[in-house]
Amino acid sequence: MRVEIVAIGTELLLGQIADTNAAWLGEHLALAGVDSHFHQAVGDNLERIVLALRTALARSDGVVTSGGLGPTHDDITRQAIAEVMQVPLRQDPDVAARIRELFASRGREMPASNLRQAEVPEGATVIEQRLGTAPGLICPVGEKVVYALPGVPYELYELFERGVLPDLRRRVAAEGGTGVIASRVLRTWGSSESALGELLAPRIAALGTAAGSPTLALLASGIEGIKIRVTVKAPDRETADEWLAAEEAELRAVVGEAAFGTDDDTMETAVARQLGRLGWTLGLAESLTGGLASSRLVSQVGASAWFRGAVVSYSAEVKQRLLGVPAGPVVSEEAARAMAVGATEALGADVGLSLTGVAGPDAAEGQRPGTVFVGMALPGEVPAAQRLQLPGDRDRVRQMAVISAMNLLRRRLAAVPDSG
Repeated sequence: MRVEIVAIGTELLLGQIADTNAAWLGEHLALAGVDSHFHQAVGDNLERIVLALRTALARSDGVVTSGGLGPTHDDITRQAIAEVMQVPLRQDPDVAARIRELFASRGREMPASNLRQAEVPEGATVIEQRLGTAPGLICPVGEKVVYALPGVPYELYELFERGVLPDLRRRVAAEGGTGVIASRVLRTWGSSESALGELLAPRIAALGTAAGSPTLALLASGIEGIKIRVTVKAPDRETADEWLAAEEAELRAVVGEAAFGTDDDTMETAVARQLGRLGWTLGLAESLTGGLASSRLVSQVGASAWFRGAVVSYSAEVKQRLLGVPAGPVVSEEAARAMAVGATEALGADVGLSLTGVAGPDAAEGQRPGTVFVGMALPGEVPAAQRLQLPGDRDRVRQMAVISAMNLLRRRLAAVPDSG
């Protein structure tokens, strides 16, 4: 079964809000074994909503709409669906009573406009609203169906799971369909999308298009790296997880150290995982990044177990006085090494990580903007530093410096064997 998502609301087209509902719906349709090949967004215009619905129904078996079920003049999803169904709108007395009771329970007078939300296309089934005022609707269009849901996310989630999902499962079963569609994202950093694509080309070719074969897609995510999404269609969730795990192992063998996590993992997660494995604590010394690195690290739950703190040493005098950086250039490998060692000593940490450089827009100490030195001090090792040349404006250089430094640390810690 194929179901298309149609998000309704001019605010979506203007970029005033992000359409998180479509992402959530896409994920949960897949988990139900339902294909979703198209998503649309359309403004609050009757003719265009009708066109979007008819287009969706022409190429899919069903449609899920979000938004446009409110009480105001521009909430016209119900009207558009009725036009597509070629039926009138009727006020549902039970829905009207539910709305009146909700306002009365809150000690508020109900505006007459709220009764617009009790209008239902003739022949449609109401999904009772329990969290707000606009009910969901199951609207048959011949052998196909339109599910109408409100745009408020938590209302949409509850109505989908309680009302839409059971109906979808019934329709899928009637078609003889079973199974789930599941995905896993392997997160990488340090390679371009094109380079990663060339690296994966043999694997993609080997998978082919046979039934049950995983499909791979590359998703560029800015400074957060490149994601490799693996998608499988399997008879059940347990089998899907097995297939995803097997394909993840294949991909890790191909991309090697570039892979740092899966799904919602971040570079901070990867660093925390390695520090936890070794039982080490971390201290930072930040210059050009001004606390950005430590801010990202403390966003991790349980960071207090392995993160000692940071010295934000923006001026040369602070670097020298608090971190023991020798007199001379502070945008240098020598300064980065000294800062990393100084962080371990000042903060009582096992591992020291430092960042110093030139964010721009002007050069400093003869170094051009984007020049960054990352220092590391690990137990039992000679302190080291690495020079990076990063692209972009001041903000991008600072953000790139943080994730680059954490990636270097992550890879270095991963190479340290377990103490046990």
